[in-house]
Amino acid sequence: MGNGATAGRVFLVALVVLLALQMTPASANKKATTTLPPCVVFFQDFPANPSALLATITNDFRILYDFSVIRGLALQVDDGVLTLLEKLPGVLKVIPGRLLQLRTTHSWEFLGLAENGKEAGAWSSASFGEGTIIGNIDTGVCKLIGARFFSEGIQAELWLSSLVGDGGGDQGNNKMPSEEDLSSPRDYQGHGAHTLSTAGGSRARGAGVFGHGEGTASGGAPRARVAAYKACYEAAGCSDLDVLAAVLAAVADGVHVLSLSLGPELAADYLSDLIAIGAFYAVQRGVAVVCAAGNSGPRPGTVTNVAPWMFTVGASTMDRDFPAYVTFGDNLTIQGQSLGASTLPLGQAYPMISGENANAANQPTSNSSLCLAGSLDPAKVAGKIVVCVRGVNGRVEKGLVVKQAGGVGMVLCNDAASGDSVLADPHLVAAAHCAYSQCAKLFDYLHSTNNSSGYINATDASFGVKPAPAMADFSSRGPNVITPQILKPDITAPGVSVIAAYSGAVSPTELPFDDRRVAYNIMSGTSMACPHVSGVVALLRAKYPSWSPAMIKSAIMTTATTVANDGNPIQDETGAEATAFSYGSGHVNPVAAMDPGLVYDTTLADYANFLCSLKPTQKNPVQDVQGNLPVGLPISLPANLSDLLLLPLFNAAGEPCACSRSSKGPYGRPEDMNYPSIAVPCLSGSGGSATVRRRLKNVGGGPGKYRVAVAEPAGVKVTVVPGELEFGVGEEKEFAVTLDVVDAAAAGEYVFGSIVWSDANGSDDVDAYGRPGANGAHAHRVRSPIVVKTKCG
Repeated sequence: MGNGATAGRVFLVALVVLLALQMTPASANKKATTTLPPCVVFFQDFPANPSALLATITNDFRILYDFSVIRGLALQVDDGVLTLLEKLPGVLKVIPGRLLQLRTTHSWEFLGLAENGKEAGAWSSASFGEGTIIGNIDTGVCKLIGARFFSEGIQAELWLSSLVGDGGGDQGNNKMPSEEDLSSPRDYQGHGAHTLSTAGGSRARGAGVFGHGEGTASGGAPRARVAAYKACYEAAGCSDLDVLAAVLAAVADGVHVLSLSLGPELAADYLSDLIAIGAFYAVQRGVAVVCAAGNSGPRPGTVTNVAPWMFTVGASTMDRDFPAYVTFGDNLTIQGQSLGASTLPLGQAYPMISGENANAANQPTSNSSLCLAGSLDPAKVAGKIVVCVRGVNGRVEKGLVVKQAGGVGMVLCNDAASGDSVLADPHLVAAAHCAYSQCAKLFDYLHSTNNSSGYINATDASFGVKPAPAMADFSSRGPNVITPQILKPDITAPGVSVIAAYSGAVSPTELPFDDRRVAYNIMSGTSMACPHVSGVVALLRAKYPSWSPAMIKSAIMTTATTVANDGNPIQDETGAEATAFSYGSGHVNPVAAMDPGLVYDTTLADYANFLCSLKPTQKNPVQDVQGNLPVGLPISLPANLSDLLLLPLFNAAGEPCACSRSSKGPYGRPEDMNYPSIAVPCLSGSGGSATVRRRLKNVGGGPGKYRVAVAEPAGVKVTVVPGELEFGVGEEKEFAVTLDVVDAAAAGEYVFGSIVWSDANGSDDVDAYGRPGANGAHAHRVRSPIVVKTKCG
């Protein structure tokens, strides 16, 4: 690893006892009485005595973390001196803290790393990740000696909430973590144990949940060492100050991969995103940073963690589900999913009622149809199966509402927005979660009779489900609202009904009334998809220790598949063909990623040029006569020159950074960054044209000749020059992609295509989706998606 970081340093961390080190920040004598959220102050040069500097404007402050390695200081300070703080000598920017959200036995077999319960060759070729270190920033861990925790930021956030009076500090509102949670790296939520074991857990037999899906569980890199950095807390979430502290600590400890199954509710610009700042520092130090895309789908523009140096992961299904059947009427049956521990007896029918018709007095049907707390009338529900609609409250919580009202079972029906994406949950009553299209039959039946009846039968896991993968409805979608020239998410991976280790300190539903405890649990979310990719990154890091994080990222992206196991394109939650805004480059294919042939190596200079391309076009008064900024001076994203910040932060590893005022040259625009995907969001009007440039490096182990195949987006002609690249060993070649509008109306909204470089022999060896032809079973295929539209803005 670069800059002298060694695996031995983290190995020492892993030998510490469970109640390990808490970072103890320096602090002023006085306790702050601020009503301002905690913040991070960034300096041009970090002051020798920060406390003395702050004391020149106030004695009412508290230092939370020393981020001097990136010239930052996390603190609370009285809101009355905020303006003075921003004007202190050498202060570049003050960034308020914000709260972030937390975003298996079979998945590795589905991904091709195991077959019939045995390891495939690709897994062993990467030594199962041996020698790599995965740092997991989450809710902590169980069953691991060696962990750190960071809670200064979240305590400051919650204390502020209690002052403001929004209930944030009220233990009764279930927002304030317990003292034990705040002062220990132990996982009191289960999320951290689940994600860490998915990325790097050792092989464990007999894993399953309530007798379902039993088998051998494993992380993606089962021989990797793992380190837990707790920065997220039960109910409260995560403070980005704590997460940044954890990132910097992990980098100092010498980790190779950082896995962050968390993120903000909304994407933030790179001047305001502390996680993006920390991630860039990590990437500079040679650490790959993998992040969850978010769970706000399927609405467009909801993807978060969008900085190009982050590896952003969406969530999709695998070919295993947990069927639950609902039989009603004249032997009509619909299929859903469930992991409930109980099932209603076969052949014994129970009365059925829709939540809409089971409303309690003074409760609107809009509430009872959703089975919200207190909305159901026990006199109408007792002894019946209740049909609830998905939304607003939790899926398992709806079952509790039914149970408390005397119901014996629940059918959970998707609304139109959720489509056909269903989940298996550890329900408290006999239950089945059914797709919108399936539930239409059930609602038709309920509306046709006053004497409806039926029963629910949950079964064990079913394998070989088709089509798979399919996109999860909750997985956040592109476009990238910060820099649409960078396609996000980057990739998709299994994130639905994933079985992994769990904390014995909390119930499988995380609900306080559930007294069940399990060693393994099933969970869904981009939080579950993220560590799958983290595990694959660790495998590649073990196999190719000299590769940069960008090379590893490219290998995974360019070998991803856009085809499901039924031979058709991957579907979204509605059954329609999914797009790159759902899955990025496609579904992760670890076996192909082990031998990608070619990679896009995005260098630190590329990232610097990308940042420079986002600066204002007016001449900066500190530029020299050539129009360049001296090394170390910052560049801003917004037009306000007082926000000169970014490059000093991203120069913390000592890399020289300079910007040119000219937009000419090969890397003068954001879309020209050497990224494994191509996005042009403003190919203006009829006859418009744009050319983007990319570089490919040969990592195939020998010389190679590659030809390009193009799948053109609707209304756009794509020309690649040269159309053939011949590489020597380790050689890097540049090519240009020209996009010409031929039908502006057809490409008015986003349209999608791709280019695929292949060393296969014969024109039929690769198709538009990168699928092998008759003669190309072992050829390299290096695919880059293209996203373009002509309507600007």
